[in-house]
Amino acid sequence: MVGGGVEPARRSASGLGAPSAATARCRARTSVGYNKTVTEATAAPALGRLAIRAGRAFDGRSAISGGALVLCADGQIVGVEPAGSAPPDGWPVAEFPGGTVLPGMIDCHVHLCGDSQHGALDRLAGYDDDELGQVIEAALRAQLAAGVTAVRDLGDRRGTVLDWRRRVTAGRAGFPSPAIVASGPPITTPGGHCWYMGGEAAGPEELRAAVRDRAERGADVIKIMASGGLLTAGTDVLACQYRPEQLRAVVEEAHAAGLPVTAHAHGLPAVIQAAGAGADGIEHCSCLTEHGIEVPEDLLERLAANRVIVCPTMGRIPGGTPSPAALALEQRTGATWEGRLAMVGQLHRAGVTMVSGVDAGISEVKPHGILALAVADLVVSGIPAADALASATSLAADACGLDGRKGWLRAGYDADLVVVDGDPLTDIRALAAVSAVYLNGQPS
Repeated sequence: MVGGGVEPARRSASGLGAPSAATARCRARTSVGYNKTVTEATAAPALGRLAIRAGRAFDGRSAISGGALVLCADGQIVGVEPAGSAPPDGWPVAEFPGGTVLPGMIDCHVHLCGDSQHGALDRLAGYDDDELGQVIEAALRAQLAAGVTAVRDLGDRRGTVLDWRRRVTAGRAGFPSPAIVASGPPITTPGGHCWYMGGEAAGPEELRAAVRDRAERGADVIKIMASGGLLTAGTDVLACQYRPEQLRAVVEEAHAAGLPVTAHAHGLPAVIQAAGAGADGIEHCSCLTEHGIEVPEDLLERLAANRVIVCPTMGRIPGGTPSPAALALEQRTGATWEGRLAMVGQLHRAGVTMVSGVDAGISEVKPHGILALAVADLVVSGIPAADALASATSLAADACGLDGRKGWLRAGYDADLVVVDGDPLTDIRALAAVSAVYLNGQPS
């Protein structure tokens, strides 16, 4: 019996890193309370039971030899048995002899307000509330269909996703929704990257007030734009947007409120600055310079030693046309997608903790529902398949403050599951061949 009826002690993700001490302190203030409400709002009716039998199983860190019979009741996993076990009397069984069952995936970097077309973020200001609600619903539906049962939204328009989440909590979404961890509008400089989302703040007191505002509105994480961005005209991807003391003020205020901080950073100076300021996570972590991608050895050592969680935002539609801004950046710096893949492999070899997220919704090449491609890119970069899968399950749950509830096939965890056709541990492309998705133990 694997898991049985009692939750086993959590295992460390050996070789993959663990959250920093600051991040660990922040967990108590993350989205656990909200997501419990989501589970209650969308869970199976009382006494709802289901057994899912698959010829292969991945528990969030490694394969379960011989597959598994996962027992789900009242929205939770109540047991993980060998695949050949008989289910309890009266329990219906969903059979997947050629499939792999694994925890529902978590996309650690999405923009639910993005409509998955070029210019998505530029259009945010023009949407009325109803139109934006339709965009968010379409995004969540696409994510769930792809086996993503939780998302971390890292930038909305003036708290729209935080407001939307309250609808889900109250059971008014009208459809089964993935759990949502959210930052609200990202903190940025006046006129800085994504300024139109409503998160502009400059001086230390203004920055501290911005953190407090998000904490009061129920944000789970603070997102700050440490560098400029590709999709905001007038900002420089390679340049820092804040001074070191300003970033430190945000980190200090967030940690005092029990919230982790993750920093958008493309340029190498911004990555170094974010790591030095004590950020718990770094998004993109592109390490761009005028001469391409450069990752100094001392930066690698600092990221690994401080257990900074890096989300490299890989994954893109094959053959898609990058945005004009992305093409211009490639011409300016000589940085290529292949160079980014090599950098990801370098981070992994140095022991840096990485989680998977797409930056979903921002363009045609990065739509919602392609997390499997981001995980596959990690494998292409040289990361073992089991580690890549963990980046979208157990490690992702930890990064999003969902540890102890999601990301593992274990008794006592939420029955958010995905079954894929084939074995992603031997062919990572199987992760995109979704056969079934279960949210709170119910087929979605």
